[in-house]
Amino acid sequence: MSDPRIAGAGVTNFGKHPERTGRDLFAEAGLEALDAAGVDPEDVESLYYGNFMGELAEHQGHQGPLMAEAIGLDVPATRVEAACASAGAAIREAVKTLRNGESEVVVVGGAERMTNIGTAAATDALAIAADDLYEVRAGMTFPGAYALMARSYFDQYGGSHEDLAHIAVKNHEHALVNEHAQIRKEITVEDALEAPTIADPLGLYDSCPITDGAAAAVLTTEEYAAEHDLDAPVAVTGTGQGGDNLALQDRPHLAQTPAADKAAEEAYADAGIGPDDVDVAEVHDCFTIAEVLAIESLGLYERGEGISAARDGKTTRHGDRPVNLSGGLKAKGHPVGATGVAQLATIAWVLDGSHPRADAVPDGTVGVAHNAGGTVASTTVHVMEVKE
Repeated sequence: MSDPRIAGAGVTNFGKHPERTGRDLFAEAGLEALDAAGVDPEDVESLYYGNFMGELAEHQGHQGPLMAEAIGLDVPATRVEAACASAGAAIREAVKTLRNGESEVVVVGGAERMTNIGTAAATDALAIAADDLYEVRAGMTFPGAYALMARSYFDQYGGSHEDLAHIAVKNHEHALVNEHAQIRKEITVEDALEAPTIADPLGLYDSCPITDGAAAAVLTTEEYAAEHDLDAPVAVTGTGQGGDNLALQDRPHLAQTPAADKAAEEAYADAGIGPDDVDVAEVHDCFTIAEVLAIESLGLYERGEGISAARDGKTTRHGDRPVNLSGGLKAKGHPVGATGVAQLATIAWVLDGSHPRADAVPDGTVGVAHNAGGTVASTTVHVMEVKE
């Protein structure tokens, strides 16, 4: 069983695109990915597409075939929905399809259009990824849910809002050179601490923005890449997925994310590596506390130690294991259905040396992408390695 190769990727600029539709955004990313891969579109055999709120934001369901048409493909196309982990789940399906010999070339991607419905409606739409009966109807929003998780973490392990502020500062600094990032603005710890409170202890700079955008990648079998002399040195060597109870009150821990633990364990075992082998990571930092929970679930830090990693400089581009060189969801932006594939693209570009922050890990050969849905009730983890 060979490891699928990332032949090419495309990512739109993330941000506000009020004049563009989801299909328009995905067409840009998908065509860019096909062009970068140098693959004949007629060789593509299937499409897996991540999207979460198309029915609410664009009154459009059944988006799989719509997006295949947008990039000129006549192939079986499946929309995958796992809340904010939709694109990560789509990657997993693409990897399995290539490994089992069903296809040799697959396009995987995702898109989301959110800003057109406004902040209040987008927040309400995102909330349906929580338990409607026992959370949403009681007034729970995701800022509130992650604030509860942050408070629980502080109570159990220690830490402060100032520790979280260092994560925001780091990710904003990483995004400064990312041409696709929504927020290319440097901030200070004081800026983060003095920003308006969203849900105590989380403030404005602890929260990712509402974003429009799309991302796509072309994955092929190792054999196809070799036969067609593709420049595809980065392979997806491990894939994992985990789940948890949807509602926070049904979980034994608010300061841990077992779904991510399970996904990471499965992905590492699949790739035959461990956390110590990881050189760089892109993680799902929808809120700053989410980055802490992610890097601990990935085994990059022990429980209670992830909170100080950014403050200590360990996860910055100058640190020993950079996290979110793209700027993360926090600064790059979070078009929900596209995020997981955007993470995949970032890791591939960092490892092949083409990303503007690749100099942070000049000898890096192993990267990991962590994509989470809801309050981490769904999580995918993918390991990528340089395989010349």
